[in-house]
Amino acid sequence: MAANFSKDIGRTSLNPSLSRRQIVNRLLSLSILSSVYPLNALATVTADTTIPTQAKKRVLITGSSSGLGFMAANMLAKQGHHVTVHGRSEQRTQEILQKIPDAEAGVYGDFASLQQVRTLAEQANKLGRFDAVIHNAAVGTRESSLKKSAEGYPEVFAINTLAPYVLTALMQKPRRLIYMSSSMQFGVNGDEALDDLLWQKRQWQGYTAYSESKFFDSVLAFSVARLWPEVISNTVDPGWVPTRMGGSGAPDDLHQGYLTQCWLAVSDEPAATVSGHHFHHMQQHQTNPDALNQAIQARFLMRCEELTGIKLPT
Repeated sequence: MAANFSKDIGRTSLNPSLSRRQIVNRLLSLSILSSVYPLNALATVTADTTIPTQAKKRVLITGSSSGLGFMAANMLAKQGHHVTVHGRSEQRTQEILQKIPDAEAGVYGDFASLQQVRTLAEQANKLGRFDAVIHNAAVGTRESSLKKSAEGYPEVFAINTLAPYVLTALMQKPRRLIYMSSSMQFGVNGDEALDDLLWQKRQWQGYTAYSESKFFDSVLAFSVARLWPEVISNTVDPGWVPTRMGGSGAPDDLHQGYLTQCWLAVSDEPAATVSGHHFHHMQQHQTNPDALNQAIQARFLMRCEELTGIKLPT
């Protein structure tokens, strides 16, 4: 069966002390903002908001089956960009393509299996180089017990962190990389998290594991920004939005939740073409300073290489 398929499968084609809310409020008060769009304009963001760009872009969005990934894929495809969607299985990807008829291609692979992530990278490379890759796929904080990936690693870490690392290392370098992070990363101490990366010493806490995985996504993004100066690499905090992961009671604006990654992926505005920054609602914010620490970055990359057998090219 062809890995890259249209709607007719088989034909290769281009078709826990602070609450999260408290953390967000504290961080917003400390943020260093660089205004991009007026706040009153952001308040009226919808799925039809047009992102200014000089040329249509080729964009891969992981985790496109639901939530912010689906919304981002749908928005960019409707605006004429060449969107490749991703689902956990071949059937799931087919369903996404049916729901987003303007999408150009689909790839698939379960992020809980490194072998499937390798295969996904092969599928993506057969499609050619992308202008942007949005690393959106993730699992959330509700893992009440320690679940293991196919390789025996904590599933939250494998899906949220190792899979993006492997894709980054194995895919042709895109022009832009966007990694979905979270305000929850700010409570993480980098060295302590790396000391027990696989949760072999501590009692399992899904909330903390998720926070650490999003911190490691920031470490990866800023490592790439430093090591690959020809690639634009940034992180995005989409906010606490009412998706399946965020829950129906999440208070932040859903549309603003996916606009920033779309903007960073395709806009040619100077504010969107910087590298090594953390964004929330199209504005630069502070990140966890440990994510910028080169010693922590080096430890993280070394551990990822040890766990996957894959070295990040330099």
